[in-house]
Amino acid sequence: MHADALDWNRTLREQLEFHWNHQLRARLDGLTDDEYFWSPVPAAWSVRPRGDSTASAQVGAGKFTIDYGYPQPVPAAFTTIAWRLGHVIVGVLAARNAAHFGASAASYETWEYAGDAATALDQLDTQLRIWLAGVRGLGEAGLRVPVGEKEPFPELSMADLVLHIHRELIHHLSEVCLLRDLYLHTESATNGASR
Repeated sequence: MHADALDWNRTLREQLEFHWNHQLRARLDGLTDDEYFWSPVPAAWSVRPRGDSTASAQVGAGKFTIDYGYPQPVPAAFTTIAWRLGHVIVGVLAARNAAHFGASAASYETWEYAGDAATALDQLDTQLRIWLAGVRGLGEAGLRVPVGEKEPFPELSMADLVLHIHRELIHHLSEVCLLRDLYLHTESATNGASR
């Protein structure tokens, strides 16, 4: 097929949709609250009940906050599944859905973080649906439009942003899957349990 005949919008969406539908989403099914909050190292950043954090900053609008620090600690803090999902849901998806696709305003400071795994996965599914519908609505011409002042590099195209968001999702959600594997192999060995 000649490159000019390609449906670039479909191709960009399929980069993520294929990975989501055939690798990632099934690996997230059955995520337990124990896994969601599990910390394999001391002082890992997480999502916590308001007031329970020892991180230098905690943000969020609801009963739970996400750990944060500025400037970032060196070395960077290790993060739990809860933190990684919070980052993906808010910083990667919801903030971009608000900035580019008319979704409700979202930021780390104003988000109501999930206090359990099922709610976090519902938030993830919802934000991903909004994102993919927004990308679909861009068509071919919309992919060429600069992202503008809502992004750190305003001159880049929406196609560049789509590729960046998809890399972020694949990267961080693969980390979540790895943490689930680590939990299974360390906690089940310790407790004699299996998933």
